[in-house]
Amino acid sequence: MTQTNEFPILIIGAGFSGIGMAIRLQQAGIHSFTIVERAAEIGGTWRDNTYPGAACDVPSHLYSLSFEPNPNWSRMFAESDEIQNYLLHCVDKYQLRSKIKFDTEIVEARFHAAQGEWRVKTATDETLTARVVISAVGGLVDPATPEIPGLEDFQGKTFHTARWDHEYDLAGKKVAVIGTGASAVQVVPSIAEKVDRLNVFQRTPAWVVPKQDFAFTSGMKQRFRRSPLAMKWLRARIFAFSELIAPLLLLNSPRLSRIGERMSERHLAASVSDPELREKLTPRFQFGCKRMLISDDYWSTFERDNVSLNTEAIQRIHADRIECADGTSYPADAIVFATGFKVGFSAAPFAIFGLGGQPLSNAWKSGASAYKGVSVSGFPNFFILMGPNTGPGHTSVLVYTERQMGYTLQAIERMLKEPIRYMNVREDIQTRYNARLQARMKYMVWGSGCQSWYLSEDGTNRALYPGLASEYCWRLRKFRPSEYEIVRGSTS
Repeated sequence: MTQTNEFPILIIGAGFSGIGMAIRLQQAGIHSFTIVERAAEIGGTWRDNTYPGAACDVPSHLYSLSFEPNPNWSRMFAESDEIQNYLLHCVDKYQLRSKIKFDTEIVEARFHAAQGEWRVKTATDETLTARVVISAVGGLVDPATPEIPGLEDFQGKTFHTARWDHEYDLAGKKVAVIGTGASAVQVVPSIAEKVDRLNVFQRTPAWVVPKQDFAFTSGMKQRFRRSPLAMKWLRARIFAFSELIAPLLLLNSPRLSRIGERMSERHLAASVSDPELREKLTPRFQFGCKRMLISDDYWSTFERDNVSLNTEAIQRIHADRIECADGTSYPADAIVFATGFKVGFSAAPFAIFGLGGQPLSNAWKSGASAYKGVSVSGFPNFFILMGPNTGPGHTSVLVYTERQMGYTLQAIERMLKEPIRYMNVREDIQTRYNARLQARMKYMVWGSGCQSWYLSEDGTNRALYPGLASEYCWRLRKFRPSEYEIVRGSTS
């Protein structure tokens, strides 16, 4: 395909999705793209999350790009630095660094229908022009820190797991970890041995199952290097298994959920001997309603003499201690917030104005929605990777984003072949798709009664896809122009 700079494409974000989209465009012979990244380096999640024990909870060969397999993964579940190095490898191999504008934060994007183009403004007041904008900013980007009375009075060190301070030595310190989610189950066992005292503050316990991690032997890696088919077969097996167990994690079926709960309860019994402690660590919600966590050593860490689990609500933070609702105080030299991220599924990542100057914030005032999670009616030539209702509840998010990349690529190729000014997904198509999608939510476990970041304030799930990953991928297998309003004509 002949390419010129007359069809500029802007990719916002240089994490897995943005880099993967750039590679797919390049493989299709499309080189007129620019990636903008607000940080000074690529990587997104894996650039930012460098806390002790940080690792992926999806097997490495499935948590990597299918079109850039890696035979050299050291473990079944790769650690954060290895994943970041994989992304750096992708950027170097495909010579993408020259296509990236670093330290560039987008503050506004406005569509101009007459020209069929987006004008995108940066924080430094630079304006970038693009025929197509692809948002690859991700849904979990900015750390969330709880508002606790007295936090500003604390005289010790505070930081979030996603902004770990490696200059601060925790050795011999009294450390408080607030939160018991996905990052906590990794960081708590990793720092327990070095600190003097570790107090973990839990609001809600989580279902945890064994991780069963292992290192790949040199022989296994050599086999992967010699035979790409062996890697594809392993990836296919991992994906098939995740689809097989999906009903345990997705469906609102107490009988199915009980299978996962029993597995987790057995793991807890094997990890913790103290009945009172086991009681504190046992969830009271249905398996799958919140994110299932994987760890071999999180629960057993609470058996250590220098580690305690605190389930009373935090009342106030003082200069050198944390006070709970029952009046108990816990001295602290440092507070680590393992409290997750501000959920970005239900709001625009920056000010976005579509046809007629309509703000995306208005279109999403009742909650974020998009057609297949990728296109939003009223916002032509704008595509989202990992948009509303495209998160996985049971497998690798890259399975979803790769298919979104393919769908977006098909749309771009259509625009390059024909004199199309812009393509806008039909509102009736989008509305019907989301009505059907939300109707399926009542059969999903996420609405069974627990509180989680999956749900918006009105209780609607705008984060996850209510079905198998294979079904979602099948739905995005082909871009259908009939589902879009297509405006042809000169863009000059």
